[in-house]
Amino acid sequence: MAGEVASFSAQPDKGEMTSSHLPVTSMEAINLMVHYYRGELGRMAGWRDRIDRTTNWAITVVAAMLSVSLSTPNSHHGVLLFAMLLISLLLLIEARRYRFFDVYRSRVRQIEKKYFAEFLEPRGDLSPDWAAAIAKSLRKPQFEIGYREAACRRLRRNYSWMYLILLLAWALKISSSTMTEAGPFDVALSFHQVLKNAALGPIPGGGVLAIVAVFYLLILVAVLHQERSEGERVRGEAHV
Repeated sequence: MAGEVASFSAQPDKGEMTSSHLPVTSMEAINLMVHYYRGELGRMAGWRDRIDRTTNWAITVVAAMLSVSLSTPNSHHGVLLFAMLLISLLLLIEARRYRFFDVYRSRVRQIEKKYFAEFLEPRGDLSPDWAAAIAKSLRKPQFEIGYREAACRRLRRNYSWMYLILLLAWALKISSSTMTEAGPFDVALSFHQVLKNAALGPIPGGGVLAIVAVFYLLILVAVLHQERSEGERVRGEAHV
C-alpha cells in the first residue's frame, strides 16, 4: 500500500513548492494520513457529542413538561403544546448540527472505505483518484445533505417518539375532566367536553385540534420521507 499512500499527496509544481512542503516518501505519507485521519475523527466525534447533547435536552424537556402537566390536577394542557414547540426548536438546532457532523463523517468514511478497507482486504479496485472527493471537500467544504433531509433523519431516529408521547399525554389531558382530590381522571363522555377542554385562550377547541392535527400530519410526512438513493444506508447498516 506504500505506492497507494504516496498517490494521496500531490506533487508540488516546479517553482512553486519545494519537496519540504509535502511528503516525498511513503513513510511521510503514511504519517500524514494517520494524523489527518485522527484529526477528522476528532472533529466528527465533537459534532456527534453536540448532537447527543441536543437530544438529551429534548428528552429532559419532555420529561419535565410531562411531570408538570400530569402530576398537577389543574395544570393547563397548553404546557404540553409548549413542549411540542420546544422540542421542535431543538430538532431544528440538531438538524443544523447534524449537517456539520455529516461532512466530517463522510470524509472519515471515505478514508475507511477506500483506503483502510483495501489495506486490510486488498481487492485491487482502489482507483488512483480515490482521495479526490476528500481533497475537493477540503478545498471547498459543502454540506452533503440538505436541512430538510437532516431534520427528517433526526425526526425519524429520535424525535418522532417524543412527539408521540406528547400527543398521547395531550389527548389524555383534554379527554379527561379536571381531577379532584376525591378521585382520579374521569373520561369525558362527549365530544363537546373535549372541545371545551382543548380551548387555548381565544382559540376555540376546534381550532386547536385542527392545528395539532395539521402539525402531526406534517410530522408523519417527514417520518415517511424517503432518503435519496445515495443516502445513509448506502454507507452501511450502522448509521445515525
